[in-house]
Amino acid sequence: MTNWGRRIRGAIRMGLVWAAAGAVAGALLARVPGLDSDLPFPLLFAPLGFITGGIFAAILAAVEGGRGFDRMSLSRFAGWGALSGLLLSGVFVAGAALRGDSLWREFLVFGPALITVGAVGAAGSLALARRAE
Repeated sequence: MTNWGRRIRGAIRMGLVWAAAGAVAGALLARVPGLDSDLPFPLLFAPLGFITGGIFAAILAAVEGGRGFDRMSLSRFAGWGALSGLLLSGVFVAGAALRGDSLWREFLVFGPALITVGAVGAAGSLALARRAE
């Protein structure tokens, strides 16, 4: 398989791991009183976790290049994951700005959850990758 094929397959796998983390984060967020959604939060955050995992895979490919997983620190990996969650939450803030809604409310709902999913998903992805090696 070509190098691009391996990268795409790895990004899809990473997205699936992150989708599971997003569903868990959504289930935890559903416990917060006063928050409601048209979709159940786990179903809402699972695809967001998948997208965040894809963003993370792109960041990782661009920044870390061909480094092996054994040469990457867990904290740095988690930092890149948190950045990917922050970037995705920016999409929701931009959407709120276009609608004229409160930017802070939108960020406070999506930002912490996506940043946490990003950091936890990255740490879990590195742990799984190291275990596979």
